[in-house]
Amino acid sequence: MNKPRLFAPSPDRQHGFFRRGLRSPSFVIGSLITLFFVTIALLSFVWTPHDALSVNIAERLKPISTTYWLGTDHFGHDLFSMIMLGARNSIAVALVAVGIGMGLGVPIGTWAAAKGGWLDEALMRTGDFIFAFPAIISAIMITAIAGPGAINAIIAIGIFNIPVFARLSRGAALSLWTREFILAARLSGKGSAHITFEHILPNIANLLIVQGTIQFSLGILAEAGLSYVGLGTQPPMPSWGQMLSEAQTWMALAPQLAIIPGLAIIFTVLGLNLLGDGLRDMLDPKTRSSLDIGGSKIT
Repeated sequence: MNKPRLFAPSPDRQHGFFRRGLRSPSFVIGSLITLFFVTIALLSFVWTPHDALSVNIAERLKPISTTYWLGTDHFGHDLFSMIMLGARNSIAVALVAVGIGMGLGVPIGTWAAAKGGWLDEALMRTGDFIFAFPAIISAIMITAIAGPGAINAIIAIGIFNIPVFARLSRGAALSLWTREFILAARLSGKGSAHITFEHILPNIANLLIVQGTIQFSLGILAEAGLSYVGLGTQPPMPSWGQMLSEAQTWMALAPQLAIIPGLAIIFTVLGLNLLGDGLRDMLDPKTRSSLDIGGSKIT
């Protein structure tokens, strides 16, 4: 007997998903922007135009040229190489922080939905307590107490991702626990854990993917903010926020030192938000039908 699922995978669905993606401007533009920054971040592991960490005072504050594609900073660092390493560090911090939030928040949320009662109430009130404080201010407090550095920045940002995913997964799971196929699974003797893994998680995966993309962009901003005030990634490793902070002194003489990392942050966050919007439109049954116009059929 086939196990009922809301979103059973099939070749038609998969093809329909990619067709909708190509017809969604948000998804296409967001994917291209995100892919660019992910590519330069990965490429920085094996290649950069120049050594981004070597000091070369003789080449300081050079303008954009064929040798230095984005010029150099006040230490003679190649700015494009710094942007590449900054992308790697910013993306790594945000990605791991979101992974922590999702890895802990989703089990907490689905467990609370399955158990209910005082446990559900206690977990949600804990989430409310964390939400009562502005995320970036709390992250600054945590890193100020624990000490600056990328690891503590990851922990601080990750902590505030936990209640986000816990609330989302709890709400989505609660709406599924009253569905007929879940009731049928319970009547057949399956336990809460089995039902969660077999039915709940596959049916809330779309929501988690979209929210994960959004939280990823917020993680980039949070990392930049922490690095800007000296609590994130520490020198000599570059970070976009750190580059912005150091560029303040040179704004009048070399404004590109602030403009370029600022644009990198803006476009990365913009790309991830467009990607998230595109994924939401593609996966939401209420809006995705408009993306199927012109296709062979509505999936």
